[in-house]
Amino acid sequence: MTNKKIYVTQPALPPLEEFGDYLKQIWDNKILTNNGPFHQELEKRLAEYLGVKYISLFCNGTIALLTALQTLGVKGEVITTPFSFVATAHSLLWNNLTPVFVDIDPLTYNLDPSKIEKAITKNTSAIMPVHVYGTPCDVNAVQKIADKHNLKVIYDAAHAFGVKINGDSVLNYGDLSVLSFHATKTYNTIEGGAIICHDKETKEKIDKLKNFGFVDETTVIEAGINGKMNEIQAAFGLMYLDHVDEYIAKRKKVVENYTASLKDIDGISMLDVNSEVTSNYSYFPIVIDRDAFGISRDNLYDLLKTHNIFARRYFYPLISSFDMYKGFDSAKLSNLSIANAVADKVLCLPLFPELSPEDQNKIIKIIIDRK
Repeated sequence: MTNKKIYVTQPALPPLEEFGDYLKQIWDNKILTNNGPFHQELEKRLAEYLGVKYISLFCNGTIALLTALQTLGVKGEVITTPFSFVATAHSLLWNNLTPVFVDIDPLTYNLDPSKIEKAITKNTSAIMPVHVYGTPCDVNAVQKIADKHNLKVIYDAAHAFGVKINGDSVLNYGDLSVLSFHATKTYNTIEGGAIICHDKETKEKIDKLKNFGFVDETTVIEAGINGKMNEIQAAFGLMYLDHVDEYIAKRKKVVENYTASLKDIDGISMLDVNSEVTSNYSYFPIVIDRDAFGISRDNLYDLLKTHNIFARRYFYPLISSFDMYKGFDSAKLSNLSIANAVADKVLCLPLFPELSPEDQNKIIKIIIDRK
């Protein structure tokens, strides 16, 4: 056993001297926040990189989710997935909305469109799907349902930076998409997030809401929030953007090694790779069938920890299993059988650009040997 700890993720850090150049400019400008020059530059460069029309930067992805719901005036019930990070549903509670959980697709682990319509009531106003692990939802099926029932669609795209479908950004679907730029993500600004929208008027509203609702010095239109990204975060984001393609390429190599090494192991299943999708290789989940594999997911999770390897059970427990959500009718186990089954079997393996082949092969050997 080694004392070296290998975590599920580790942030890539560009050369320190590059950040120093940005910090010197901030010191010279004496502008730390409030839509400063680096903030403006990052919005412009990210829109170009991602292939989207409008982007509004935020201090983090959760505040961006809260503001996206407020921007569209969502009321009543929102259909969403239980298989996500808890911020997805928390953003609904913060807006006094009722989450309605719908089961997931057994192949993609995303919200299952075939089960959405059954959950729609007269109080439903929106659908909030999640591109889980960066795998795109069935965006056309979701939009067809939304159009039929006059519902808004807000995508929690926290995992989907740079992901494309047939060459088009997945962020161009739905009414709004929300990104996370947390340190654990494929692209990060230390903390941070963004809302993607499709027209100038909506962007202007978002930008007011993230600055307390101010229109000018003396006019406030709504009870907005302080969601602004500061200049240091924006500078880090600009620096990171220069390296992100390199980091994604390194992630791809890690994923390819895992896939080649584990694809023929009985009891391990992996997400299918859709040839139409350009991935960002943000996560590597495996699903453990205890009977075929010989030990359970939790046994493997504990075994890896004894070797100082800290995989994560994303997403376990389900959001619907937490105390503040258990009381909702849609949170019943019978309503979410697939989500519960996946949550009990899924394990995300360590994946980050600087994961060495030696360390990765050690992880693979432990999984194969299971002892």
